[in-house]
Amino acid sequence: MPDWKMTGTYFKSCNCDPGCPCDFMSEPTRHKCEGVLGMKVDKGHFDGVSLDGVKWAVAYHWPGPLHEGNGTVKPYFDPATTKEQLDSLGKILTGQAGGKWFEVLATIVTTVKDPAIVPIDFQFKGKRGKIKIGSGIENDFAPISNPVTGDEFAVQVRIPGGMEYSDTGEAEIVRSAVMRSTDEIAFDHEGGHTSYIERQTFGSHR
Repeated sequence: MPDWKMTGTYFKSCNCDPGCPCDFMSEPTRHKCEGVLGMKVDKGHFDGVSLDGVKWAVAYHWPGPLHEGNGTVKPYFDPATTKEQLDSLGKILTGQAGGKWFEVLATIVTTVKDPAIVPIDFQFKGKRGKIKIGSGIENDFAPISNPVTGDEFAVQVRIPGGMEYSDTGEAEIVRSAVMRSTDEIAFDHEGGHTSYIERQTFGSHR
């Protein structure tokens, strides 16, 4: 099994209400699950290949709860990604290189669309993010706010020993004002859930 690790900023936006029921082993808010996730890797490696600075994203759709399978995904990679990095990321994202989160996802995905090489623009500031993937996907998220006073809330979910949320098991829960795709996996949702981790670590060690 290859030795690999990626540390950086990670987000996962979906069509559930904030506080996605999937984190609590419950059915998605609207039965189906769709959205976009991605990562800006600050520091990483795959055996001898550096993954420093790579950006990747995945659009996804499940017709029902994830554990029922039949998922469809489409990967996206920035043009700055080298062939060696693409090969490495391909093995990671498809679960071939270990890492429980990606191994489990691979078992519930039926269809993988052809990867796209498009400009990926991730802008993160505090707990806010502006995501643009090619010309087809955009996602803007920010802290959840009080509808009366406008005050922002700090909301976290912590799952010790969980597969997804880094070594600490903790993610910030924020709200997507925009989550839209006109690409192969199309969707258009407002006010949905985003899990956001400023310092996320994936790797063959977990």
